[in-house]
Amino acid sequence: MPMTDVDTMPAADETPAFIAPVAMENDPDALFPGDRGILDPDVRRVLVRVLQRRFLLVESSPAEWKLLLEHQQMIESRLNDLFVRLVVDHARGVAYKEQVRSDELDVPILLKDEAYSRAETLVLVYLRTVFQRETTAGTSSARVDVEEVEQTVLTYFAESDGTRASQQRAVRTAIARLDREGIIEEESEGRYRIGPLIEVVLSAETLRDLQRWLEEQAGTGESA
Repeated sequence: MPMTDVDTMPAADETPAFIAPVAMENDPDALFPGDRGILDPDVRRVLVRVLQRRFLLVESSPAEWKLLLEHQQMIESRLNDLFVRLVVDHARGVAYKEQVRSDELDVPILLKDEAYSRAETLVLVYLRTVFQRETTAGTSSARVDVEEVEQTVLTYFAESDGTRASQQRAVRTAIARLDREGIIEEESEGRYRIGPLIEVVLSAETLRDLQRWLEEQAGTGESA
């Protein structure tokens, strides 16, 4: 017997095939039309901050840091869904994300590596060297002046790297980026405090490798 339209209708006690959308005024947990998220608004904002920024620092963002620790497992879960790993360094008060990479698993790459320029790398090497020297000597914090950073870093430039003025601009631009990232903090005009984040960005092993390479370049008379 041919099936009639009546046969396709669900019985009174059956669940309809489609669920009617709920208006926002009838769904107080929704933050916007079509919202299917389950995180509280503040936790969502912390998740976005982690995705937006290279680092989240307890020193500059104490409220966000507190929320991150309180909801760390949930935030990690959301990042892991994107093949991203959350790293929380409690000792240094810094959290950052890493792209998951695997030879056994096909992982789409979401995070692109933001490589430092040569000038930025040279500034980092100098800052890391100063930080290591001062902390080893028992100093609670390390500070540098723009002039002393320039004086050292510019020795690794060659004439082919442009005019002295352009080289100085490159160094100042590098310092400005590291300041934005929280690696250094300007306490007064031209004077910066080096934060412990420098150890995360440039490990002791990487520092040794770069210092060795710079010495080799100096020995051959080539630019860094």
